[in-house]
Amino acid sequence: MAGAAPRPAPAARLMGAVFVGVRHHSPACARLVAATIERHRPAYVLIEGPADFNERIDELLLGHELPVALFSYSDEHASWSPFCDYSPEWVAITEARRHHAEVRFIDLPAWHKAFHDVTNRYADAELRYAEVVERLCREFAVDNVDVLWDHLFEAEEDPRGLAEYFDLLRGTATADEGDAAREAYMARWVRAAVKHAGGRPVVVVTGGFHTPALRAMLDGDAEWPEVPERERGASYLVPYSHARLDAFTGYQSGMPSPGYYQQVWENGPQRAADWLIESVATRLRREQQPVSTADLIAAHTQAGALARLRGHENLARTDVLDGLTSALISEDLTQPPPWTRRGTLQPGAHPALVEMIAALRGDGVGRLHPDTPAPPLVDAVLHLLREHGLDGEGEVALDLTDPKALERSRILHRLRVLRIPGFDRTSGPSQGSRPQLDEQWVLKPVEERLAALIEAAENGATLAEAAGAVLERRSRHAQLDHLAEVLFDAVLCGITTLSGKVKESLDEGVRETGDLAALGHVLSGVLGLWRHDRLFGTAKDPLLGAVIDTGTARVLWLIEGLHGGPAPADENRLRAMAATRDAVLHAKAALSLDIADVTGVATRVSNDVQAPPDLRGAALGLAWALGTQPDVRKVRGIDALGDWLAGLFAVAREEVLASPELVGVLDELVSAMTEEEFLVALPALRLAFTYFPPRERETIAVTVLDHRGVAGDARSVTRLAADPLVVAEALAVEKRVDALLVKGGLA
Repeated sequence: MAGAAPRPAPAARLMGAVFVGVRHHSPACARLVAATIERHRPAYVLIEGPADFNERIDELLLGHELPVALFSYSDEHASWSPFCDYSPEWVAITEARRHHAEVRFIDLPAWHKAFHDVTNRYADAELRYAEVVERLCREFAVDNVDVLWDHLFEAEEDPRGLAEYFDLLRGTATADEGDAAREAYMARWVRAAVKHAGGRPVVVVTGGFHTPALRAMLDGDAEWPEVPERERGASYLVPYSHARLDAFTGYQSGMPSPGYYQQVWENGPQRAADWLIESVATRLRREQQPVSTADLIAAHTQAGALARLRGHENLARTDVLDGLTSALISEDLTQPPPWTRRGTLQPGAHPALVEMIAALRGDGVGRLHPDTPAPPLVDAVLHLLREHGLDGEGEVALDLTDPKALERSRILHRLRVLRIPGFDRTSGPSQGSRPQLDEQWVLKPVEERLAALIEAAENGATLAEAAGAVLERRSRHAQLDHLAEVLFDAVLCGITTLSGKVKESLDEGVRETGDLAALGHVLSGVLGLWRHDRLFGTAKDPLLGAVIDTGTARVLWLIEGLHGGPAPADENRLRAMAATRDAVLHAKAALSLDIADVTGVATRVSNDVQAPPDLRGAALGLAWALGTQPDVRKVRGIDALGDWLAGLFAVAREEVLASPELVGVLDELVSAMTEEEFLVALPALRLAFTYFPPRERETIAVTVLDHRGVAGDARSVTRLAADPLVVAEALAVEKRVDALLVKGGLA
């Protein structure tokens, strides 16, 4: 801890209790807590923290590398209580032990209903006193509460007025039901500790928002409160990181820039300012951004001038940041700096801003002591990884027809579903694709894995149980089109207990939906499972068959009544038509419809002039793919040719390739277009031809050259050095220039 310890004036003593209101993760408050405990040598130090962890407080002092967090979970609720070196709560624990005081957490457990909407115990209560904060920001001419806090407290050698600050904030705010319950519970601990302290002081360290209320609740029952019991859940320590602490990346607590404040805590504000300037320069140079010595001198000079202008004893964080911005950024910014609004950087941010935020955040990563207790899931997963040879690093190829490889695949997919980092699949079976009998994975040890495994333990004690709980929760909240993804993941994970429920939900949803895009998504996904039957044991599954049958009939019913004028081709609609084709071709056993019924609907829709052009083309393609030969001559009368072709190519790509007659007709139609007509049709034509991979586009080019009787290299025809749209725009510009020349008599 650098710098002189502040006098503990902001702490308030009342009837044996010394109250220290703090802002979470504030170095100034952490120094105040240490000085208060040093001065009073209390019998008890009471800290805002989960009371159900009191019997395990020694786990916090095993010798971890901070930051770490206390992770608590119960039924569908989880929360974190993070600690870093300069957290006032952490300093309270360590200083209390150093002075042989009894340490107690005095807040309700994280699973209590008071925390129903709370994911971070140490989040600021800013929303409750926004009006006061805004008034203070206007009074001191600062942008937000973070800048206000730095101005009032962090930049001062001896920050005073903390108690008055929190009294002012709380004076206009009414605690909600959850905060009221927490404060009543914490007050009982304070009263009991004062009673049992034998006349010695009791130091109470809580968020400043709660402190005024606790000071007013010292009369009443003075017995130690009981810790509420829970039916399910647990608490464990997890490694944390500066990235997860940073308010600029979404953390809910009050103090952003943990890397910078770590430097303030260790070395003081002046050396922290030097560190920040040097760190930003190093990062920019690493990214090949020019930063000269003159730039750094200018940044130092600007920061010092701003600090003096703003009345700061030491350089504050925003003094340094504003100095760096002035010295390194000469052009107008496309977005305001994040520290002026506490927001995340948006795409396109200036490189200097990107590196400033990265430097402020720091790269600290916590590590738990090896003796730290862990939930059963951690040991279960580590054992599975060792047993199946998945605990190393590198590429893993799996032949899914091999039972042992299939089991390894299921382990990896369960980890993927739980979002455990370091297990990335690069290829393998996917929804709606043709059967694939192998998978490729890349394994990479990462520091975040242990934390992710501990946090995943809220879902279950075994890997299968935890993955199943996550999938079951996803299925409860999933829309129809996402249910198919849940089902596919359940099958990949080998979790059969969930499949039946999801299949029934899919069948019910398919019967009722009018969303053609969602139907196509579901139908293609379920067909993927049907066609992967050799791997997953889903051959002739009656529930899957029912979904395919119902979905196919529903698509046909919807498209026959779909009318509308010309519109851009709808890729989701075309995906549904392609899925219907695949259902008839690959899952005949599941369908109650005859092929004649399907081709009848397709033919009627293809001839319906009121149907959208892309749907008419797709319907013709469906009938063609099922064996009905089209009348190529009718193509000449098609409106919105590009959209119609997109539909045709999406469903009958292979049939088109095998029809030189149709390709010849299309070539004649496109060649007959005026330049204006071609430019209008070009976007739709480009979309249509994206359904052909490069090799098949060359096949079409060969057919076109043969149709024209021209000898040439088909590959050179299909490979332009420039974007076709750019070429088309250039032709349009040339045409306008020619018209102007003619008009001016200059042609």
